[in-house]
Amino acid sequence: MHFIGSLSSLRYLNLSYNLFTVTIPYQLKNLSRLQSLDLSYSFDASVENLGWLSHLSCLEHLDLSGSNLSQVNDWLQVVTNLPRLKDLRLNQCRLTDRIPSPLSFMNSSKFLAVLHLSNNNLSSAIYPWLYNFSNSLVDLDLSGNQLQGLVPDGFRNMGALTNLVLSRNQLEGGIPRSIGEMCGLHKLDLCHNNLTGKLSDLTRNLYGRTESSLEILRLCQNQLHGSLTDIARFSSLRELDISNNQLNGSIPESIGFLSKLDCLDVSFNSLQGLVSGGHFSNLSKLKHLDLSNNSLVLRFKSDWDPAFQLNNIHLSSCHLGPCFPKWLRTQINVRLLDISSANISDIVPNWFWNLLPELVFLNLSHNLMRGSLPDFSSVDAVDDTFPGFDLSFNRFEGLLPAFPCNTASLILSNNLFSGPISHICNIAGETLSFLDLSDNLLTGQLPNCFMNWSTLAVLNLANNNLSGEIPSSVGSLFSLQTLSLNNNSLYGELPMSLKNCTMLKFLDLGRNQLSGEIPAWIGESLSSLMFFSLQSNEFSGSIPLHLCQLTNLRILDLSQNTISGAIPKCLNNLTAMVLKEAETIIYNLYFCSIRGGAIFSRRYYINKARVGWKGRDYEYERYLGLLRVIDFAGNNLSGEIPDEISGLNELVALNLSRNNLTGVVPQTIGLLKSLESLDLSGNQFSGAIPDTMCDLTFLSYLNLSYNNLSGKIPSSTQLQSFDASAFKGNPALCGLPVTHKCLGDDLPGTPLMNGVIQDNQETVHEFRAWFYTGMENGFCVFFCGLSGALLLYTIMETCLFPVFGWIMGFALSILAAHKAR
Repeated sequence: MHFIGSLSSLRYLNLSYNLFTVTIPYQLKNLSRLQSLDLSYSFDASVENLGWLSHLSCLEHLDLSGSNLSQVNDWLQVVTNLPRLKDLRLNQCRLTDRIPSPLSFMNSSKFLAVLHLSNNNLSSAIYPWLYNFSNSLVDLDLSGNQLQGLVPDGFRNMGALTNLVLSRNQLEGGIPRSIGEMCGLHKLDLCHNNLTGKLSDLTRNLYGRTESSLEILRLCQNQLHGSLTDIARFSSLRELDISNNQLNGSIPESIGFLSKLDCLDVSFNSLQGLVSGGHFSNLSKLKHLDLSNNSLVLRFKSDWDPAFQLNNIHLSSCHLGPCFPKWLRTQINVRLLDISSANISDIVPNWFWNLLPELVFLNLSHNLMRGSLPDFSSVDAVDDTFPGFDLSFNRFEGLLPAFPCNTASLILSNNLFSGPISHICNIAGETLSFLDLSDNLLTGQLPNCFMNWSTLAVLNLANNNLSGEIPSSVGSLFSLQTLSLNNNSLYGELPMSLKNCTMLKFLDLGRNQLSGEIPAWIGESLSSLMFFSLQSNEFSGSIPLHLCQLTNLRILDLSQNTISGAIPKCLNNLTAMVLKEAETIIYNLYFCSIRGGAIFSRRYYINKARVGWKGRDYEYERYLGLLRVIDFAGNNLSGEIPDEISGLNELVALNLSRNNLTGVVPQTIGLLKSLESLDLSGNQFSGAIPDTMCDLTFLSYLNLSYNNLSGKIPSSTQLQSFDASAFKGNPALCGLPVTHKCLGDDLPGTPLMNGVIQDNQETVHEFRAWFYTGMENGFCVFFCGLSGALLLYTIMETCLFPVFGWIMGFALSILAAHKAR
């Protein structure tokens, strides 16, 4: 690299997108005639000094994007003092805004037109420095920084500015009126901020020249509400992206007046109502249409021939059905088509499959489409890549056809496909990343062609009728992160070659007929495992201690096998069950591929699995990564529960039921503060239930039935809330919620048996106590009532009767006098 400094006459140097492991050579300072320098995404080493740039006074174009400039404190001064600089790009350089003194601006370039500083750590303190280029700056990109507060008014003074990109920051409020005063603004991107208010209020400030000049308006991923009202007044608009907000109401037909519109994205809002051909009557230039994830109903005439030719169609969750949309036949240039969850319950017409040569992604999932698939092997996709099919959750049937050899993703789960899966072996290994054929009626053996799929990240063949052994070629899947063969009829031992799949995070081999001992190499080689299930197989032997090396493991299910021996004491080494993680949801086992240009139409692959939880099996998908579960139920384990298991602070479910475990339930069980489900039933535990179990405040499922537990059930709101069935089969237990009372719960002297009052004597005792107490209380009430009645009669006879007679006599005399008158 040092020899470049000797090329003193060099004017253009481009070393971009290399993988140099050294820092930027300072010998570049000798290239005094250099006008353009592009070192973007080439140097990994940290840069500590940019002083050599000061020698390049002729420099007009500079791109150091991707370089680590976090240690360069004077980057602002250096680039400011390049007098002829026109184009500066420092994207993703870990910059911070150490603002220089005003004197540093004296020699600043008068020509700087393009300034891209995206994906750094710049704050709003950068604004004053930017205003020094008000007369020259045309293109400004500050996306992906730490800008906060309101959009500043200072941009109004940048009279030459045409492109303003402030996306992926923390800006608040709305759009200031000063933006509307800009003379020639063509592009305004405020996506991924915290803007609030009505959409109409924000756009109202884009008036005057901006109203007629604006070509690209991006307000996606904010918190805007209201309806689409006056968008049509932006007559020059080519791209409108208001997706991922809180907009409601219907889409007005006036949107059709935007005759220059090339891209329309209103996805992920709460829009509703009818969309007809009138909305698109003048949109002849439209190429990208995204109405997905709203409540829109699309109704077009059967002979509708739209004026546009779309490249990308996203209509997921729009109501298109029940018939298959015929207007798609006119779209011969479609590359990406997503009409998933569209309420279509029709047979896919044959003409539709003729569109495939132009498609790069097809998503028909979550409908009720019917029919069989044609042979796709002759399809030769554009750019030599066919990123994928997602036809899952439909009613497609018949044999699996051959697919294009350049397929990158194939999702056919939850259909009625039958027969063998050997046809998929024609797919080339350098492209295939996702293969999901789960929940079908497929039969036969696993094909021995896995050696061709070195890029495969997801292999899901669960819930079929596949048989035979797992072929050794599975060990050639070096990129594999998910392997699910659950609920088939596979048998034999696990192939040792599987240990080569060191990137595995999700391994589900449950509900088969696999046998042999659990290999120790699983713990030694598959250290990335988060989910591991061998449930309902025929594994024997003991639990290998090497499994304790799986520090990323969140769910361990070895239930319903014939595993024997003791529970390993080293389980507290399962770090993911010990430590609380701030962002557990990111381990929800999402996968996204951009290999070969393949994308999942903004979707992610989400693993799902059946997990024993609170006495039942549940299927989890999105929240699978939040669980922390150990399930050893239905084996032949013996010995005691090791105290070390209480170190699993984040464990939410522990199932050791139906084994031969003995000893006492450890006092340390109360340390499992996150525990919500505990099943120790069907063992030989003895002794008392530890008082510390009262500390399990999140416990909502408990089963201690059919053991040899004795003594009083500890008193707590938590334990007494469970049904008595949680404790049945333990005849020596007493106290609520069981019906047997404990010693000391009643009067002394009562006959006892093993601390429990005998039922018949308890009944007699309660009857006698009730009878004598009732006799005593009844006599007291009778005596008091009789005495009170006699006393009342005596008082009335001696006092009240004479007074009453005098009053009556007085009244009769008055009445007689009145009659005499």
